[in-house]
Amino acid sequence: MQNAKLKNYLHLHFLVFIAGFTAILGDLISIGSIPLVWFRMLIAGLLMFLYIKSIKLKIKVSLKTMMRFFGAGIIIALHWITFFEAIKQSNISITLAMFSTGAFFTSFIEPLIYKRKIVWYEILFGIIVIIGVFLITRSEIKYLNGILLGISSALFSSLFAVINGKFIETHRATVISFYEFISGVVFITLFLLFFKGGFSTEFFTLSSSDWIYLLILASICTAYAFIGAVQVMKYISPYTVMLTYNLEPIYGITLALLLFPETETMSVQFYYGAILVLITVLAEGFVKNSKLFKKKNTISTKAD
Repeated sequence: MQNAKLKNYLHLHFLVFIAGFTAILGDLISIGSIPLVWFRMLIAGLLMFLYIKSIKLKIKVSLKTMMRFFGAGIIIALHWITFFEAIKQSNISITLAMFSTGAFFTSFIEPLIYKRKIVWYEILFGIIVIIGVFLITRSEIKYLNGILLGISSALFSSLFAVINGKFIETHRATVISFYEFISGVVFITLFLLFFKGGFSTEFFTLSSSDWIYLLILASICTAYAFIGAVQVMKYISPYTVMLTYNLEPIYGITLALLLFPETETMSVQFYYGAILVLITVLAEGFVKNSKLFKKKNTISTKAD
């Protein structure tokens, strides 16, 4: 059992590394953010469907549930579009630093969804995150569009993460992901048809390198990553999984510095701000974890 837990913990870190590598692929793929997300969700949805068929999983849900999944899928599409557009308008380091603010948004969105009070340390950590973002913005004002898009992406990410937390209580993660991917494709398709004049031949004319990167993005960084995250939760607590995923910006920024040093090397003040945000996110996770641990111990003692 101990070996299985260690194996899955290493697998979890590999999944977080993959998540960080997603930003690298977003920089390497030359097409715009909207077609990029359309192809990503379409290919990932098809791969997820093949996986569902191979394990003979039933995916039939009520119309009401399907519409909820579709709403969440639109939020995911908006998250990915703003994420990749942030990379294209700034760089990977800026985008991932801003993406770290997701924990701050979750601290306020979660109480609204789950109808609980906001605790004092969430407000404190939120203020520190704002200071970190201020330091980054002040030093890298030329990337303001990317900063705003990165923050928007973090907001959408936090929103769908909390919503999915409600879905997972009654539905399989694979089924949720499948419907969300497909709904994202439908949403972007309708947007292109009604606001962009439809599809053009250029939309489907991609370079061979773009096709390769897209296939890696949709298969390994999306379909496999979604399924893998569910598998590790059989051995590792969901909270540990969430806390570990907070390391994604660290992996991503480190990779970006190694692969693109000429465009990813930032000012000293940027790193002060980014480190402040990342440490705050990790600290909030540890505080919440200790609070939950104490609460469980108290409940256990009373039950005994």
